[in-house]
Amino acid sequence: MSPTRVVIALVPAAAVAGANWVIAGMLAAPERCTSCVAWLVAGPLLLALVLLAALGRATAPTVVTPVTVAPATPREPDETPALRLLGALQQEGRFVDFVQEDLTPYPDEQIGAAVRGIHEGCRKAVYEHIDIEPVLPGNEGEAVTIEPGFDATAIRLTGNVTGSPPFRGVLRHRGWRATRASVPSRRGQDPRLLAPAEVEIS
Repeated sequence: MSPTRVVIALVPAAAVAGANWVIAGMLAAPERCTSCVAWLVAGPLLLALVLLAALGRATAPTVVTPVTVAPATPREPDETPALRLLGALQQEGRFVDFVQEDLTPYPDEQIGAAVRGIHEGCRKAVYEHIDIEPVLPGNEGEAVTIEPGFDATAIRLTGNVTGSPPFRGVLRHRGWRATRASVPSRRGQDPRLLAPAEVEIS
């Protein structure tokens, strides 16, 4: 408890006690009650001390136990799953090598032979990690009917689109939708590393 608070509480109490003493001293001796005078003088002081003690308990600082918070696990960048899939395509089909290669100097026959191996590897990587189904059933070139309430983000209408559905047209592309995607995390590796550099030591 601070000394300033004690002084602020006791000074008015002492003033009241002094005033009571003066008033009691003005009374004639036969009319004076010793215990009454003592109570009038000591009462304000005792009351001030009781109030100080009560206020001291009420305002006692609360001991706060520090809580140790474990550092949050860093979130992977949002593009990490896509980069992991690209790494799988590179690992199985050397897809990044193919995209980075300038095909201008090569004849079509040579490109066709090289693409077969890339296609097989990329197909394997995609089928291993993603399940894909067509947006619309049927074969391309068949007649289809688009009913009212269709998903305009999943079905793109082209040609002479007028009026309101149902629309009747020819299926030019079935579209694709992924029903499952599971690309395993490569823990301990830089998620932006698509393929390590290879050095042959002689």
